Amino acid sequence: MRFKILATLLAAVLLSACSEEPHLGTFTFTAIPDQDESQLEKRFGVVALYLEEQLGVPVKYVPVKSYAAAVTAFRNDEVQMAWFGGLSGVQARRLVPGSQAIAQGEEDTAFKSYFIANTSTGLEATDTLTEDFISQPSFTFGSKGSTSGRLMPEFYLRETFNQAPEALFDNVGFSGDHSRTIALVQSGAYATGAVNFKVWERELEEGKIDTSKVKVVWETPTYPDYHWTVRGDLDEKFGEGFSQRVTEVLLAIEDPVLLSAFPREKFIPASNADYAPIEATAQEIGLLDAP
Repeated sequence: MRFKILATLLAAVLLSACSEEPHLGTFTFTAIPDQDESQLEKRFGVVALYLEEQLGVPVKYVPVKSYAAAVTAFRNDEVQMAWFGGLSGVQARRLVPGSQAIAQGEEDTAFKSYFIANTSTGLEATDTLTEDFISQPSFTFGSKGSTSGRLMPEFYLRETFNQAPEALFDNVGFSGDHSRTIALVQSGAYATGAVNFKVWERELEEGKIDTSKVKVVWETPTYPDYHWTVRGDLDEKFGEGFSQRVTEVLLAIEDPVLLSAFPREKFIPASNADYAPIEATAQEIGLLDAP
């Protein structure tokens, strides 16, 4: 009987101790699917391994099929962190109060989009968008929720020509990601399109772009874009100071292999305020709460 009482007391003490500590489960994160799946697995598989080693908790990368799905996973607490674009990050933080942008690539403070054209159009590189560009029959964005593949290109089309894209081109499409935008314009399925400059430069370097068939004809002014965002309840789930540890671990990345997977030279601090211009632009053209 004495042993049974001691065992019961010990179990109670252990249960009490456990209830006072946060439950250190698996730390999950996702990313907007801006490239083909193999590139995403390469980028975020190595990130998951790095984070797990540095944070001392299990870490899992959760792939999603769309930008909207990344925002939904974040809202529903299916992931605690995400690599968002400017627009998707703003949308996610509006849905999950207290969430914070914590880090961005050094290049993400001055991101840009390329407007590209099939060479059969005869378009040449220019410093400004011209009537020749909108005389083409078709144009494709990337994902509907993309900053570099939709929001900013649409903003500059509207600003330059005072009309919505659907009024400027006979056919406006959404490819789904930047790699596919390049492929569609290169094949001639669309005459023109808008693409993330980083994806263009990567695929050009990898020999995936035939410059005899597709070329850059204009580039946008710069704007803030990609960044890491964490939920506001991260410390509650994983312990006091965990969000700060995640931030420090991301900022400390120096491995060239890890950085080249993005590709970024390094990560630097970010804040929600950095993306106020994106929020204002999305509000102006009616995309702030779009799926």
